[in-house]
Amino acid sequence: MASTYNNLYLDTRRRLKAAGIPGAQLEAREIVCYAADKSREQFFRDMPLYASDQVEEKVAQLTARRLAGEPVAYIIGEWEFYGLPLDISREVLIPRMDTEVLAEQAILRARAAGEGCRVLDLCAGSGCVGLAVAANVPECRAVLADNSEGALRVCKQNIRRCDLNARVTCVHADAKLPPLPALWDFDVIACNPPYIPSADIPGLEGSVRDYEPHAALDGGEDGLDFYRAVASKWKGALRLGGTLLFEVGMGQAPEVEIILGQNGFEDIRSYQDTQGIWRVVAGTINE
Repeated sequence: MASTYNNLYLDTRRRLKAAGIPGAQLEAREIVCYAADKSREQFFRDMPLYASDQVEEKVAQLTARRLAGEPVAYIIGEWEFYGLPLDISREVLIPRMDTEVLAEQAILRARAAGEGCRVLDLCAGSGCVGLAVAANVPECRAVLADNSEGALRVCKQNIRRCDLNARVTCVHADAKLPPLPALWDFDVIACNPPYIPSADIPGLEGSVRDYEPHAALDGGEDGLDFYRAVASKWKGALRLGGTLLFEVGMGQAPEVEIILGQNGFEDIRSYQDTQGIWRVVAGTINE
């Protein structure tokens, strides 16, 4: 017997919940919307209506993929970050709520810098942080930089999707090497680098370990390789008074604060995420 969209959603949510998936409610809605090719508004409007057999079959297939471990963002090819709908592929990490702390701090610093502000999103992945800053600070210009050609393809798609072509550009850059001459004079560098210690990657949750790009996860033996490289090699890309913002993993903030201090950064401070984890470390170049 055919199901209404509401029943289809409730059944999908129940199956995801039973599998212990934390975001079952959100993910069930996204799966049904994608299968039915509906926006959220259309989905809520059409909840009492009956879904076609084709939609039911597609929901079943997508749900099976999710239950097998594939993240829903890769299944549907998009995810939302800081209010922006973004294209997502297996070439990039899925934007996470934790990273909104990095975006928020970058937005605050960019606003403070005022007219003509320049922002670099280093290790950009999907471009989520740089695009969030550009969308929320109309007077700034942003550069999205990544070492992965696949990630840069996703960045370009997202610049178009967010209609930010006039103020956001992409460049290929290796965060472990000194910046190219064109990459300088930034007020803010926001960097969410790979920070998982290499030996910890086999023990990660399956949906991360088996699907997300390892190059975007592996931070070297102690997880701190990128922090050392960026703090020492990219500080010259900042204007005087400019700020370097890092996202860090759980427990890494004290060590990253030390790395910034060793490289001449001042006004070093850390910021917590919604779980109370020290998630962002900031330092400023004053001389």
